[in-house]
This record gives sequence, C-alpha cells and structure tokens, in this order.
Amino acid sequence: MLSVRPAITHAAASRLLIPLTTSAVRLAATTATKASSRGLATVADAPKKTYGGLKDQDRIFQNLYGHHGADLKSAMKYGDWHKTKEIIQKGDNWIISEIKKSGLRGRGGAGFPSGLKWSFMNPPGWEKAGVPRYLVVNADEGEPGTCKDREIMRKDPHKLIEGCLVAGRAMNATAAYIYIRGEFYHEATAVQRAIQEAYAAGLIGKNACGSGYDFDVYLHRGMGAYVCGEETSLIESLEGKPGKPRLKPPFPAAVGLFGCPSTVANVETVAVAPTICRRGGEWFDSFGRDRNSGTKLFCISGHVNNPCTVEEEMSIPLRELIDRHCGGVKGGWDNLLAVIPGGSSTPVLPKHICDDVLMDFDALKDAQSGLGTAAVIVMDKSTDIVRAISRLSKFYKHESCGQCTPCREGSKWTYQIMQRFEKGMGRAREIDMLQELTKQVEGHTICALGEAFAWPLQGLIRHFRPELEARMQEFAKISGGEVKAGGWAHNADKKEELISPGQ
Repeated sequence: MLSVRPAITHAAASRLLIPLTTSAVRLAATTATKASSRGLATVADAPKKTYGGLKDQDRIFQNLYGHHGADLKSAMKYGDWHKTKEIIQKGDNWIISEIKKSGLRGRGGAGFPSGLKWSFMNPPGWEKAGVPRYLVVNADEGEPGTCKDREIMRKDPHKLIEGCLVAGRAMNATAAYIYIRGEFYHEATAVQRAIQEAYAAGLIGKNACGSGYDFDVYLHRGMGAYVCGEETSLIESLEGKPGKPRLKPPFPAAVGLFGCPSTVANVETVAVAPTICRRGGEWFDSFGRDRNSGTKLFCISGHVNNPCTVEEEMSIPLRELIDRHCGGVKGGWDNLLAVIPGGSSTPVLPKHICDDVLMDFDALKDAQSGLGTAAVIVMDKSTDIVRAISRLSKFYKHESCGQCTPCREGSKWTYQIMQRFEKGMGRAREIDMLQELTKQVEGHTICALGEAFAWPLQGLIRHFRPELEARMQEFAKISGGEVKAGGWAHNADKKEELISPGQ
C-alpha cells in the first residue's frame, strides 16, 4: 500500500519517482486543496455517521416474528424478567433517570420525552395524597396503517407486562390498566394469559418479584372507536362513559382515571423500559441522532415486495428501510409515487423528498410531515393519490366524536369536497378554500383529530396540486365548461342544463 503525505501534489510525487494511481492522484489533490483552504484554528470535518443496519443482539423485541413461544418460560429464556427485582428496588428516581438518559420519546405518535412525562406523577408531597395512582397503557392502535403494538402483544406479551411493572414503579402507581382495542381478540387472549402467568409466578400482585412493591395489572377491552386512542378519551371509555376527549387542564397526571393521578403511555414505550434499565440509558441513547434516540418498530405496508413490521435504528434513511427490509418498491424505486411516513394522519411525501429523508421525529418535521407511529404506507405510480386521501377523509369523518364544531362540521365538509375532487368536479380556487378550511380546524379542537384529518389534505395540496388542477381541467373539457358553485357541472349535450354533483 502506498504511503503519501496528505499535502503532496502530483508534480512532487513524480519528482520523487512514486508511481501514483489515478485515484491516488485525485485523493492527494483533493486533500491538498482542503489543507490549503482550512484555517489554523479550524478542526477536521467530522465523519458523517450513517444510521440503520441494527444488529440482532441490539434488538429489544427478539420474538417479533414468533420464532419462539409467547409463554413465560420462553420469555425468561430470552431475557424478560431478568433482575427485575433489582430494578424495582432501585426506586422511582433511578428508573426515571435512566429513561431520561436514554432519550426515549413516546412511541404513540406525539414523541413527548417519556422520562419527563413519567416524572409528572411524582410532584413534591405526592406521598401525602393517599389516593390510588394508575398507569394506563394505550393498546387501542386504531391508526390506519399502524400494526406494531399488536405484534408486541401477540408475540412478546411479557415484555409489556414487565414494562407495566417498571413504568408503574417509576410513577409509584398502584395498578396498570391495559386498554386494548376490542377487535384484537387474539392479542387480548395472549396478554391475559401472560398476566395470569405473571401472577402465578409472583412477578406481579402482592410483593411483586419479591421486591416489597404491590402492583396489579388489569386488561380492559375497548369498543373500537378511533378517538379512544386519545388519552383523555381513553380514560373516559375506561370509566364506562362515551369516548369523548376531556378539556385540559386538568391533565391526567393530576386528575386522570377515576379522578386519581394517571399517566397514559403507548405499548411500545412501556415495553422497552425494562431493557433500557437493564442495559443502561446510554446504550439506548447510542442509536439514532441527537434528540431521536433508540430503536423503533417500523411497520411498512402498501406497494412493497415484502410488507413487514421490523425493529430498526432511529434515523435510518427511508429508502434504506424499504430496500433493506421490504425488498424495495414494486417495480423499482423509480416507480414510487409517494409515502405516508407515520400513519394516515401524517402528511404525504412525494418521491423526491423520500429519496433522502431520515426516519425520525425532527427530520420528518423538517420535511413538513411527522414520524407519528412510524407506519410507512408506500404508494407506487398505480395509485390514485386523490382517491387515497379522499378515503382517509371518509375515515376521519366517520370517527369524529362530534364534540367540537370545527371537527364535526369540518370533517364532513372536507370529505364532501374530496368526493367531488376525485371526479374533477371543482374549480381551481376551491383548492385554496379547502386549504383554508383545514387551517381553521387545525389547532382549534379539544383533541388532535382535527389535525389528523387536516394534515393529509394539506400534504395533498402541497405536493399534488397539479394533479387536482389537471382533473378539473379534464372534467371541464368533457362536461362543457368549468363547474359552477357547489360542484354543479354543465351538461355537455345541452349547455343550458346543469348536472348535480351526485349524478
């Protein structure tokens, strides 16, 4: 191997009779240029770190594909319930400190720092309150495209039960309620069996794991409403009331389930807590970019060769995630039209953004979308993107609880507008009207369902406005002119008559 000084030039090398290859010449010239342009007080360029390619020994969910049983014996063989007693006995401050060190952010969509959220349950003087305290686990998972929590509950239920105990100890909770979606019959069966096994082994209940800490776990099956994924709506449903969100404040950490201090956390967020405490917060923080730490379950569906749920490092490039784990987009990467990166409520991204975007909270926020639940919905060029977003509008209209006027009325109006836009029955200025309507809803509702139906429409207008306009122009050619107000179109045969939008 040739040893060349960094600042040597091609001419100097020839004088020294050193045989340089073309690539070595190019490297030497580039290095010399950098050396000449760099000031004495500057530092060398930091090497660019790449993300992704998580090793098997670093995966938290070892049974994601059901390679071994979901029973207690199999779970303990693969590391669950290992030294849990020691973790519990280290106390709430130590557990919360480790979670904060890890940089764990909520995996349910909002991405709020978990250690900070859990610490809200322990204000000064909480011991004197003398009331029960609850951990509520959100296992509702009603977001279209999201299928990660059900995999945990089906294949790794003991990770969730142990996570409830660890997270409950961090909050000094007396019990955990797992609110599971009613349609998840198989998952509910697996979780209930795991709860019974844990009780029989003395891992939960009185003197959990022999630590002197009492902790109960209950499973509650919901009734399938999407809005019950919102934390206060979930609490209302748990109490036997209609699932409608509460006004905040008071926040659940002060007045939650049954009027007692409570914290609602996602299944994945709770399930990773024991592994973080065992391996250390620094280990978890070593994955992903700053402020986007850890490993994450990504569920990729749509027009890919191998739809799957996979655990990967945060900040992995979207293209690498799809190519490495899903066998690529059907028809090749150039056949990609768009991707919804974080579940149906996040704005769609066109191909030119997907080429380079990283899969983490901050990168997707910068791209005017969001990581959400990391449910990646891939759409190739065979997709009718307007019809796809229209279908989502129908879903959110159906799932609105009707409590807030902007959401109740806005979701219906936007769906009716999108029904017309599918056929091209609209005017160009109505696109701006739709955009304005979504902006009037966004941020003006009790829960985030207003944003959930507004953002997909904003993403469509932002990136696919020419598609909407082309449809309208095509429809105008066929029907004899631009549509009138309310979507009334001309009759191409009899110009004096109009066709209603429903015909």
